[in-house]
Amino acid sequence: MHSTTPSLTSKGSRLKLAELTSGIGAIVLGLGLGVVAGRLLAGIGLPLLISGLLLHGWGMYDKHRLESGAVPQPWWATALYWICWALLAGLAAYLLLTLGRS
Repeated sequence: MHSTTPSLTSKGSRLKLAELTSGIGAIVLGLGLGVVAGRLLAGIGLPLLISGLLLHGWGMYDKHRLESGAVPQPWWATALYWICWALLAGLAAYLLLTLGRS
């Protein structure tokens, strides 16, 4: 009898890669929009940045919590998860310092 586990693991890895590719595409799209419409969006940049930070952080936490016991995660998915949290913490610190100077 054949086990379907390797197939599911491979499919899970492909799903993670697709999600990662989609997320990076969203980042590039947002960056491009900011560059193209920078002057128009200048007044709402900080609220958008804070909203994005909070939404992304919650989404990462919730997804990680839901998947934590489902299937073994590839090493790079776990690494990216923690790298992203580190970058979000750095961004939050930068925002707090910037707002503190204002």
